[in-house]
Amino acid sequence: MSLGRDAWATARQTLTRILSATEPDLRDDESLRGRSVCPPLTRPWQLCFSDCSFVYRAFVKQSDAIMHLPCHIGDYTDFYSSREHATNVGTMFRGADNALPPNWLHLPIGYHGRASSIVVSGTDIRRPVGQTRPDESKPPVYGPCKALDFELEMAFFIGPGNTLGQPIPIEKAHEHIFGMVLMNDWSARDIQKWEYQPLGPFLGKSFATTISPWIVTMDALAPFLVDNVPQSPSVLPYLQHTDRFSYDIRLRVDLQGTDLLGQKPVSVSNFKYLYWTMKQQLAHHTSNGCNLRPGDLLGSGTISGPAKSERGSLLELSWGSKEPIDLGNGVTRTFLRDGDTVTLNGVCDNGSIRLGFGPCTGKVLPALEI
Repeated sequence: MSLGRDAWATARQTLTRILSATEPDLRDDESLRGRSVCPPLTRPWQLCFSDCSFVYRAFVKQSDAIMHLPCHIGDYTDFYSSREHATNVGTMFRGADNALPPNWLHLPIGYHGRASSIVVSGTDIRRPVGQTRPDESKPPVYGPCKALDFELEMAFFIGPGNTLGQPIPIEKAHEHIFGMVLMNDWSARDIQKWEYQPLGPFLGKSFATTISPWIVTMDALAPFLVDNVPQSPSVLPYLQHTDRFSYDIRLRVDLQGTDLLGQKPVSVSNFKYLYWTMKQQLAHHTSNGCNLRPGDLLGSGTISGPAKSERGSLLELSWGSKEPIDLGNGVTRTFLRDGDTVTLNGVCDNGSIRLGFGPCTGKVLPALEI
């Protein structure tokens, strides 16, 4: 990742050639393609010391693989880049006339998150415990979160970093963006509501963030480029770019619970709805000289669209618990229950090329006893 675009392109071209149907190395070599006749090996690359000719396998079934985080994540920033999401949340808490903060249309708002609690898809999520104030006429209480939520997001990984004190100009931002993953920024809304003023999210966010297991590179996403969302008023020069850097990535959130028969879709959205582009996020992040490093993760913020069905969180879908979500057969949700499994999916499809992101899944476990 740190080697830059030339190295990324060479690696991609090499893998494409090796996996091509016209390339004989894998196509015609049964020892690479076929199954071993030996007892199963504990590692795909493990040598076989029996009399058979099998040495190693080039392919492993995805269902047999144990997925890990794609790289070490040193730092993590999450942005707030969906105008629809910001408007929905602002309307709920401040009213429609004051939905967007005064700075929202001028800069991509973000906060510094906790990298140590980013986990790979399939990791169970423990319901957090924290301080809340459900009754504003009484003192706060300490106990399990009662308003646990998902956030439908995507995130990108930094390739080459920058030197401390040297901003990355927006004209070169693409050279530092390696690729993308799906991301669920689990949120404890009741903890967040009580703690967030004046410094923003803390324990309401830091307990867990889930990402999909493999990175889809920007070169792979190039066929799905679409026009950027128009921005008004005009942004300052250091955030201006005219090239397209938004992507048509179809997103879906599925929910499965102990009271549900199978998975139920609860939200659909699209990455292309985001107001602020990744290039703008990166340029702004480094504009003060902040140094980013290879493997740093930058999240998009919740991705909501203009329709109610495209809202990217339960907070929005249930409009702050006032409109419970109907999941059929008398089952409803305002926030997540113990045993619920949330799965984020992402697909690009332009009719000739179809590209999928790995699933981004987590199951809610009960809070620890206190």
